[in-house]
Amino acid sequence: MAPARTFAEALAAGVLVLDGGLSNELEARGGDLTDPLWSARLLADEPERIEAAHTAYVRAGAQVLITGSYQATFEGFARRGLGRAETAGLLARSVALARRAAERGGPGRGILVAASVGPYGAMLADGSEYRGRYGLSVRELAAFHRPRVEALAAAGPDVLALETVPDAVEAEALLRAAEGCGVPVWLSYTVADGRTRAGQPLAEAFAVAAGNGQVAAVGVNCCDPAEAADAVAVAVATTGLPGVVYPNSGERWDAAARTWRGPATLGPATAPALAAAWTAAGARLTGGCCRVGPPTVSALARTLSWGNG
Repeated sequence: MAPARTFAEALAAGVLVLDGGLSNELEARGGDLTDPLWSARLLADEPERIEAAHTAYVRAGAQVLITGSYQATFEGFARRGLGRAETAGLLARSVALARRAAERGGPGRGILVAASVGPYGAMLADGSEYRGRYGLSVRELAAFHRPRVEALAAAGPDVLALETVPDAVEAEALLRAAEGCGVPVWLSYTVADGRTRAGQPLAEAFAVAAGNGQVAAVGVNCCDPAEAADAVAVAVATTGLPGVVYPNSGERWDAAARTWRGPATLGPATAPALAAAWTAAGARLTGGCCRVGPPTVSALARTLSWGNG
């Protein structure tokens, strides 16, 4: 049997298709995400649902699975009475579940696993990951992120997804926290109106990753699909690295009514044209985030000639 490819080798070989939103697939399968831990609760209580959601994306053609660790933190689980060893075990489980789905659902396909490292604001569960500007220093944020990065890296993912980052300050902290962990990373901001959610110009924000040998790709996620091509073009031009794009469906979350509103602009019918724009802008990893499900990932996989790598 040929040895498994590294993330860098796979990325160099062609455009890779990411999965879609884990939360919407979990809800479609009956998962209750109303807890402050959101999807991370299921790591402890219903891991089989997470594996089933990953498997759905494997069957849709995803070549990279993002783990269910976005909102999994030592601090969040401590509020539920879990100790550090138990939490480290759940972080490792997030990687194992994705790996098992990859191996069972797509044997021989070389599906990769990206361990999700969400922003500090995700732990607060108050929407502040879409604002940034927490009032914490780079040093303080790096100290928060480092234990989780270490636990996830020890579980053996192919790459760390430093994702939904709202602020260049937190991006710098995440990159510092990942130093020496032995796993490549991608850095992905959430953006609005051509800036980070904290209001920084994108060229300034992506510059924190320039020249960092551990960073394999840069780009955007959890944003409006209409913003993705321009944003990833800035990311690629600023850093010279491959781009990563996985936006939301285009619907908007109404926090007061706790519902999604507006039309979905990223779906099976629109995915081909959007994917063409993203790859033209330099994206080499493409997929979806919130409200993007297996049918859209399947359309992306067909458009991008799954197996091109």
